[in-house]
Amino acid sequence: MLFDGITSRRVPTARYDAQILERASDSPGAADAPAVVFVHGNVSSSLFWQQAMLDLPPGFRAVAVDLRGFGGSEVLPVDARRGLSDYSDDLAAVVETLGLGVPHLVGWSMGGGVVLQYALDHPVLSMTLQAPVSPYGFGGTAGLDGRRLTEDDAGTGAGGVNPDFVARLKAKDTSADAPTSPRSVYRAAYVHPGFESPHEDVWVASMLTTAIGDGNYPGTSAASSSWPGFAPGDSGVLNSMSPGHLDLSGIVDLPDKPPVVWIHGDADAIVSDASMADLNYLGQLGVVPGWPGEEMAPPQPMVAQTRHVLEAYRAAGGAVTEVELPGCGHSPHLEFPEAFNEALHGLLGG
Repeated sequence: MLFDGITSRRVPTARYDAQILERASDSPGAADAPAVVFVHGNVSSSLFWQQAMLDLPPGFRAVAVDLRGFGGSEVLPVDARRGLSDYSDDLAAVVETLGLGVPHLVGWSMGGGVVLQYALDHPVLSMTLQAPVSPYGFGGTAGLDGRRLTEDDAGTGAGGVNPDFVARLKAKDTSADAPTSPRSVYRAAYVHPGFESPHEDVWVASMLTTAIGDGNYPGTSAASSSWPGFAPGDSGVLNSMSPGHLDLSGIVDLPDKPPVVWIHGDADAIVSDASMADLNYLGQLGVVPGWPGEEMAPPQPMVAQTRHVLEAYRAAGGAVTEVELPGCGHSPHLEFPEAFNEALHGLLGG
């Protein structure tokens, strides 16, 4: 599953044993080069970053990290009450163990949230945010300021995932015989309709590395008196992005603001103002019955919230470049690699 020019190894750190990918051409002497660290999203792994790593200009050290419970990294539980801090702290442990110094960070989807959390806690040279989770988490908020809709964040977290998709992930299903198979989900949600990749088998294999369980994907769930009847639990991947657990808007107040590129597609089915993974939007469409209406359960304006926070970041002195790609889904680096590379390399000064 490794592309020519990419190597992998296991790196024991103080927090977990991490699987990482590196660019073979970076050695020797790469330890003195500025590091560009790639962070994958949910239900994926570092395998998705291989071409972007190979495309980096010379003079940079390319590293992609498997988060806990993904790829080849150690499977450890996620304390969702810490938001994405378990992942961010793991990433910091890898950076420290490898001696990478202050890195450039590239984060995709959930990984974009991990990058933002890392920047709240550690120095960063730059941040490239590809289709990132809203700074106010995933689901259950309204307005540009991320107002939480219920005290228990009803309708967010692990309870909203399709159980057949989870079962097929656990069974390592590589077929496309059902809408809930990982391959079908990749085709429908990760990329824009009709997109074809010669590496699709690699992407599906990456998805299938996801550890399944209460401490990992999707996590635990609790009953709620609010529609649709469930709330996030305290452990697991999806609950780490519930709005009561995650608020990354504090980046606006960072005293030292690294430059940001935000790249996303206008046909993204996952992170969108009309997300097909937002229970409130599905309720509005009538897909989920019993929707209580716009006032009580409006769809989350995910993209508008991100833009609002990044505009405040810019107004407070940070440099922000937004790149919105027409016809692009959730994976600009796969669907429009030239545009992705232009944005990233421009940020790096390459």
